[in-house]
Amino acid sequence: MKRFPVANTGVEISAIGLGTVKLGRDQGVKYPQGFQIPDDAQATQLLTLARDLGINLIDTAPAYGRSEERLGPLLRGQRSDWVICTKVGEEFENGQSHFDFSPEHVRFSLERSLKRLETDYLDIVLVHSDGNDMEIIQRMGTLEALAEAKQRGMVRAIGMSTKTVDGGIETLRHADLVMATYNLNHREEEPVLDFAHDQGKAVLIKKALASGHLCLQDQGDPVQVSMDFIFRHPGVTSTIVGTINPDHLRHNVAAVEQAVARYR
Repeated sequence: MKRFPVANTGVEISAIGLGTVKLGRDQGVKYPQGFQIPDDAQATQLLTLARDLGINLIDTAPAYGRSEERLGPLLRGQRSDWVICTKVGEEFENGQSHFDFSPEHVRFSLERSLKRLETDYLDIVLVHSDGNDMEIIQRMGTLEALAEAKQRGMVRAIGMSTKTVDGGIETLRHADLVMATYNLNHREEEPVLDFAHDQGKAVLIKKALASGHLCLQDQGDPVQVSMDFIFRHPGVTSTIVGTINPDHLRHNVAAVEQAVARYR
């Protein structure tokens, strides 16, 4: 599995990362079909498979229910094998999301993530935007709090999971990477990828398969078509895929490897 740098941070990530919302949360998610949260044995098998397939990037968040809490014990003894990406700003409790972008909450959230994940540093931390990207960047002090944590060695790379073009570009002016939506049905954020490529910053792609909805379309192999589309853009660093199905994971990895071989 080819790995790509996250700006100039020294962090290198696989071209595909494993999203773990399904390890911790089955409420308020937008997948086309319901699912059952895997037990520890199933989760361990999935993580082992991901690692064996060459994946080193794992994506989690406090908003993913019990994901962080479960990953700590599940990854015990494997810290050097993984680049852990988590987030700050969004909380999910009693079936509802709420947001706190204050510097105080950032510091609280980071300490809690360190404890839950059983680690003394976090590789990547993103602000989990509620859609008000520019207000968060310009008024909340959230990225400044993350920059301070990075300076102290608590975090290696910082950025934001954005929902607007302006927010994505502004994030990249102040941080190492952005997480943006980019797929066959959603191309509006392509200027963010262009800017990242020009500036030597990194981009993680979310919703590469439109939360699974693209896989319902009849267009040959929709996964391969999607990954070819994504990695044709030179600004893309990695794509996050949140499957808990081992066969789907193998298929996704094969599609990404083929796309990377074609375009990188």
